[in-house]
Amino acid sequence: MGKELTSRSEDYSQWYIDLVKKADLAENSDVRGCMVIKPYGYTIWENMQQGLDRMFKNTGHVNAYFPLFIPKSFLAREASHVEGFAKECAIVTHYRLKNAEDGSGVIVDPDAKLEEELIVRPTSETVIWNSYKRWIQSYRDLPILINQWANVVRWEMRTRLFLRTAEFLWQEGHTAHATAKEAEEETIQMLNVYADFVENFMALPVVKGRKSEGEKFPGAIDTYCIEALMQDGKALQAGTSHFLGQNFAKAFDVQFATKEGSLDYVWGTSWGVSTRLIGGLIMAHSDDDGLILPPKLAPIHVAIVPIFKSEEELQKITEKVNLISTELRKKGFAVKFDNRDTHKPGFKFAEYELKGVPVRLAIGPRDLENGTIEVARRDTKEKKVVSIDEVTTLIPALLDEIQQNIYTKALKFREEKTTHVDTFEQFKNVLDEKGGFVMAHWDGTPETEAAIKEETKATIRCIPLDAKEEAGKCVYSGKPSSKRVLFARAY
Repeated sequence: MGKELTSRSEDYSQWYIDLVKKADLAENSDVRGCMVIKPYGYTIWENMQQGLDRMFKNTGHVNAYFPLFIPKSFLAREASHVEGFAKECAIVTHYRLKNAEDGSGVIVDPDAKLEEELIVRPTSETVIWNSYKRWIQSYRDLPILINQWANVVRWEMRTRLFLRTAEFLWQEGHTAHATAKEAEEETIQMLNVYADFVENFMALPVVKGRKSEGEKFPGAIDTYCIEALMQDGKALQAGTSHFLGQNFAKAFDVQFATKEGSLDYVWGTSWGVSTRLIGGLIMAHSDDDGLILPPKLAPIHVAIVPIFKSEEELQKITEKVNLISTELRKKGFAVKFDNRDTHKPGFKFAEYELKGVPVRLAIGPRDLENGTIEVARRDTKEKKVVSIDEVTTLIPALLDEIQQNIYTKALKFREEKTTHVDTFEQFKNVLDEKGGFVMAHWDGTPETEAAIKEETKATIRCIPLDAKEEAGKCVYSGKPSSKRVLFARAY
């Protein structure tokens, strides 16, 4: 089955599309720019949700839900926010259909025009801060630590499954605080939560940093992000956390009585990750034979394939497999016993390789006689025969080893693809010939940032939080620079 995939070296983009579809993760919808997330792909998202949701709640956050529709006037209240999203908005103008008088079909009823158009949610800052105005009166009402699991619509012209679609799923956190210090601490805390999740669940190393002025979220004072590197040498923004200052509080007049008795505007944050993470998971780890999934997010941890020629053989194998499956499930692992008689073992092996199942077990009549079972791991494709009585004890440690190995491989790749340059000629050569992350000096001006982007299609992914002070000269302008920033071509 994996042989049906375009190879990464031949056409990385087509390889990605082939893999998403053939591994049954998602497909294009008949609704322009939208996708259907299929059960296998949605289970990965559910596993992401569960991991993140626990982390959010462990840091004091609670879930809520706000309207899908946002009055146009709300979006207009924060000038830079509306400017940032104006070109991506889907707008509801009418509320009723009717049959055409000439019998040609259904038409929009011209008499059912809304008094005020509604924006289909591109992000929820405005509708949430409108609610916060009612909820917040005093410092006793703060902080508010809310997360929302939702869908959003951003009208993309060029789409790609999971990475960029007109509608996508995400979570968005929106918090309100009494002081700037609290809000800034929250912003960094959630950045660290994202980094922890991506590194420890997705097995994907990230660089934490602050966005440049030209790349920050519309309406934010500061935007922080985590950046990951894909196998084709392009960067993927894997999560963002925004310090909103008092911008949205002022736009929606959200004031509170301080402990001292004066009035002040509330300080805010917002932060989010989306189903784009599934695209990152695919592109960072998978190979020409299919998905490679970290065990912590895999829909199936262990696939068991029986090898049999008769119903009697299958029955004996099934009795043993049921014992193995029960024991593994007690330990919290998802087990698939594939006893279909419509497909041969070789087909099943290829299918589970394509779908990235971390461990595959194979067992036949001879194995039962010998008290053995074959164990194959997806990440290295290594196979070994072990005692059937020990397999349930070995699997947990093996899955931990696979999780760590996938991370180690991705980290080594990133280290090999991170290059420090000092001239613009080097900068362009590395982008064209090697790709990956380029660490270079920048003079801090938006003009230089825009010129580099125009000439190379590379953007400043972030100013790394751990960037060391280092006197140097901007690779483009030659002006003084105090530290290197992270450049890359990106999704």
